[in-house]
Amino acid sequence: MRVLGVDPGLTRCGVGVVEGVAGRPLTMLGVGVVRTPADAELGLRLVAIEQGIEQWLDEHRPEFVAVERVFSQHNVRTVMGTAQASAIAMLCASRRGIPVALHTPSEVKAAVTGSGRADKAQVGAMVTRLLRLDAPPKPADAADALALAICHIWRAPAHNRLQQAVALHASKGRTA
Repeated sequence: MRVLGVDPGLTRCGVGVVEGVAGRPLTMLGVGVVRTPADAELGLRLVAIEQGIEQWLDEHRPEFVAVERVFSQHNVRTVMGTAQASAIAMLCASRRGIPVALHTPSEVKAAVTGSGRADKAQVGAMVTRLLRLDAPPKPADAADALALAICHIWRAPAHNRLQQAVALHASKGRTA
């Protein structure tokens, strides 16, 4: 399974591609950040994020895109920018027919470190270890994008089984 993880943000949008399956060693195929100038007009920033995400999709051809679910923050302006960047990533993937999964920050932290309250340093350290890297990816947005991809690879089999069970239950209800 090849997953593009996206840690959305207007100034720094982390992107990382991981390949593998649950229970086996994972491989990082690429990591980076799509950057936009903070003083640029919002529309131009969104176009730049779209172009950056499209380049990653073209280059790496992921089977899934995992995006951090936007959660309520104290700063409405920050959450709006994050939500806008998140929507761009979802749009780019959906336009190509690539399934999109949303994972909360605590879900990602728990999957990668074992604790939903892990800090950025702990996430970076575990991403480094799990992907057998020489050093944590910088900035933290890049490491977070890889953590999203890892989380999706590890959680997708259970999620798929749950969806199949729900579909089976629903189909039995229609035939009764």
